[in-house]
Amino acid sequence: MGLLTQGHPLDWEETKKYAQYIRDHGIEQFLHIYKKLKDRRNDCLKWGDEVEFLMVRFDHENKRAQLVLRAHEILPKLMEPEHENPDDCTTLWRPEYADYMIEGTPGKPYGHLPVHFNMVEANMRLRRQQGQELLGKDEYVLSTSNFPRNGCPNFTWPQHKPTPGTSSSASLFFPDEVIFPDHPRFKTLTRNIRMRRKSKVALNVPIFIDENTPRPFIEDLSVYGDDGGASDSAAVEDHIYLDAMGLGMGCCCLQVTFQAQSIDEARFLYDQLTPLTPIILALSATSPIWRGYLTEIDCRWNVLCAMVDDRTAEERGFEPLKNERFRIPKSRYSSVDCYISPDSAIYNDEEVVQDADVFHKLTENGSKKQSLLVRFHHIYCLGIDPILAQHIAHLFIRDTLTVFEEKIYLDDTQDTDHFENINSTNWQSMRFKPPPVNSDIGWRVEFRPSELQMTDFENAALVTFIVLLTRAIMTYNLNLLIPISNVDENMQSAQRRDALRTEKFHFRKCLSTKQTPETPCMASVQQPYTQENECEHRLMTINEIINGSNEFVGLLKIIQDYLSNIEVDADTRCTINQYLLLISKRASGKLMTNATWMRHFVTHHPAYKHDSVVSEEIAYDLLWKMTQISNGKEQCPLVLPRMSSKTTLDISAAVETENNQLEVKRSLMNHQNN
Repeated sequence: MGLLTQGHPLDWEETKKYAQYIRDHGIEQFLHIYKKLKDRRNDCLKWGDEVEFLMVRFDHENKRAQLVLRAHEILPKLMEPEHENPDDCTTLWRPEYADYMIEGTPGKPYGHLPVHFNMVEANMRLRRQQGQELLGKDEYVLSTSNFPRNGCPNFTWPQHKPTPGTSSSASLFFPDEVIFPDHPRFKTLTRNIRMRRKSKVALNVPIFIDENTPRPFIEDLSVYGDDGGASDSAAVEDHIYLDAMGLGMGCCCLQVTFQAQSIDEARFLYDQLTPLTPIILALSATSPIWRGYLTEIDCRWNVLCAMVDDRTAEERGFEPLKNERFRIPKSRYSSVDCYISPDSAIYNDEEVVQDADVFHKLTENGSKKQSLLVRFHHIYCLGIDPILAQHIAHLFIRDTLTVFEEKIYLDDTQDTDHFENINSTNWQSMRFKPPPVNSDIGWRVEFRPSELQMTDFENAALVTFIVLLTRAIMTYNLNLLIPISNVDENMQSAQRRDALRTEKFHFRKCLSTKQTPETPCMASVQQPYTQENECEHRLMTINEIINGSNEFVGLLKIIQDYLSNIEVDADTRCTINQYLLLISKRASGKLMTNATWMRHFVTHHPAYKHDSVVSEEIAYDLLWKMTQISNGKEQCPLVLPRMSSKTTLDISAAVETENNQLEVKRSLMNHQNN
């Protein structure tokens, strides 16, 4: 969820008074970090995943599934080991937006050793088990991105009714009581987004038209309460109307964070992973049902974008600019707007709205005060290059949404709260993360688009695929860049119903560079262009991108080539092979995405009336089936191969073996050099 500062939050009228102050000092804080750590090198490659779980209660007698509002009770217990011994934790836990969500990560980041891939699934299982042990009878930890009936009447336990006239979101569907109560940031964010926007957030999701779906489909929203007519003007026919931050931020996701060796490597990774964000989004699709209806989308992304969209009518282009500074094309939750490395600049083919004053301050800082280091005969300038400055200046077109009265006046050399206040509320598909102040943590990037899968095996497979691909990209000096406008187009394609099997995506045809080594696999991607102006990318299916074709090598072949050139113990290689088999079969369409399987389950349910409605009974049966599958009590051959990974938390023997092998290699190299 980002920065979680404790204190007393200000309301919007007070918060906006400090908007420019927060921006100014946020930039000062970033400049301090940059000046201090821009030359930091040789940090270890580290990485880790983040899983956001749902908690669900099953009423077996009445065939009803409800979200359990107990995060405020169980999180303190889950966090006890960290408080008692922070240096020796197997898992870490944090609150999320809703009181039915718990966020778990590994206790320590994984490192460069291949054997760490064999820990991922086991650690995810442990997190699921730890959460499960604290729940009551008929309550279960589930991993999926969106609860199918979120926003329907009585969708939580305990039950609460929305109060649109007084609640933070003014929602017809999402009560304030569902928001995590023990941290004021969440409710304040909800209210301040609405107050800044001067209206409720709103999105209309196209309904899936089945044979008995009413045409036109017009929902009677008056039965949910009175929101002052906002829904009457916002809702449109043949769509599902959504109106609350919680209907977006109440979704769960799977994220991966990488620590790079340097700022340059972090920027390189940020850019190279950006074209992959829509591909992974489509591959991980798991959100076809919204507020109890089947829809024409399979992913959460655009819902999230709309449900935290704080732009005013002027900023959205509906009114002439008068009181606002900019017209802003996207929500602050969106796909990446620009690449951030100098070598990638030619692919920034869309206008990037930016704060000119911030850009000038970043690029000019230090240039008028150059320091002559006589001792080393070296002149240096502290100005930031225009490409990175553009990224930061773009983030800082936004206002801060939450200010805590205790955290306004800070020492900009010792604190980064104001920078993170804005950086962490630009919820983009990738995030560039500077090191925290006075920390041994390095420059990082966060990969954010993945939907959450129903099993730990699937989630571990996605994480492993993403991490292995980053290693192959860096090892082989590959280039995946395409114009940023095509990435945006891909993000929209990725969310459509059954996109994995029906859509095509812009992807780079030749991934090699001048620095790419000539391994057998890499030779197959080194295809020089025959025409000077030939387009570097073309439309491909997900199957082509992942598995390859006669014209494209496929990402899996590159990963396999990388694996064949490193030392991997037998158990880890077995586990990795199982994960890559899942990715391959899903990309080919032989296995369903979670979203496609959910649709199949609903439309083949005996209680389904082919009217697009996912009733309480259907949702109960669907979620109970998912619970049984995730706990290994039932198989799901339409989605999963036989899950036979050798994942384990105990990798000590393999680590010792790998370290011994490295030592032998060093000895041989030293002997040869001598």
